[in-house]
Amino acid sequence: MTLVTRRVDERRHQAADSPRGTTARVARRAQASPAAYAFLTIVLLASAFPLWWSFVIGSKDAAALNTGEVSLLPGGNFLENASTVISTLPFWKALGNSIIVSTVVSGLVVLLSTLAGFAFAKLRFRGREGLLLFVIATMCVPTQLGVVPLFIVMAKLGWIGGLWAVILPALVNAFGVFWMTQYLRESLPDELVEAARVDGASTLRIFWNVALPAARPGAAMLGLFTFIATWTNFFWPFIVLEPGNPTLPVALQQLQAAYYVDYSLVLAGVVLAAIPLLIVFVFAGRQLVSGIMQGAVKG
Repeated sequence: MTLVTRRVDERRHQAADSPRGTTARVARRAQASPAAYAFLTIVLLASAFPLWWSFVIGSKDAAALNTGEVSLLPGGNFLENASTVISTLPFWKALGNSIIVSTVVSGLVVLLSTLAGFAFAKLRFRGREGLLLFVIATMCVPTQLGVVPLFIVMAKLGWIGGLWAVILPALVNAFGVFWMTQYLRESLPDELVEAARVDGASTLRIFWNVALPAARPGAAMLGLFTFIATWTNFFWPFIVLEPGNPTLPVALQQLQAAYYVDYSLVLAGVVLAAIPLLIVFVFAGRQLVSGIMQGAVKG
């Protein structure tokens, strides 16, 4: 693969010497205006307010909520409410199920979507554009329309109540295929693919050694978004999983009684469920920003 490596180095040097590379370096040195910082601060506060409000409500007790007084300051009962949530629900089992389902689904969605995106973006076969259009058109079909036939299939396979009933239907993602197709069309030059073919590489090796490294920022974004969507998914797991084997959103639903809802407990559970997502954001934030910036430059 020496020819491919040499082509990559040549393109990097050309990009650094090109006007676009000069413009990018100048843009990195540019300072944002105070108005931009003010706008971003407002957006940040507006985005963080729902989580802060959940923490405020989750740190109070039912008596304080019934007074009707509005306060943005938290109370002192969050640890007690969190302990009640953990002891009332199968919390640790639900947390483990959510971690397993979200990790497996996001990893396989990234792999399968990148494979399909590479095929649609760089391989030539009859009906390619029509098939891609069909995949995109499936995004217009509401999820609720497929619940009954999908439940029947899961029942015939004997998977009702198990995690495979949640994992397998989510492995094919039309948005992921479309996203990776567009990303690889822009980020992977045809010259690299042709150079790898001339060097004797098979299609699978071209995907693994050439396409996958080029798709890493876009794949990181797709993996992060898929992880969040799977972690917060309630509709299908609520239908197909048993009460004793839930994911975290389904387990939190058990906090709602028939005639009375203690919102301090419910929102304390919501904050506990959001903590793993915040941890994922901290570790994946750099790849997320890198993917967004690369997509913006190539667009």
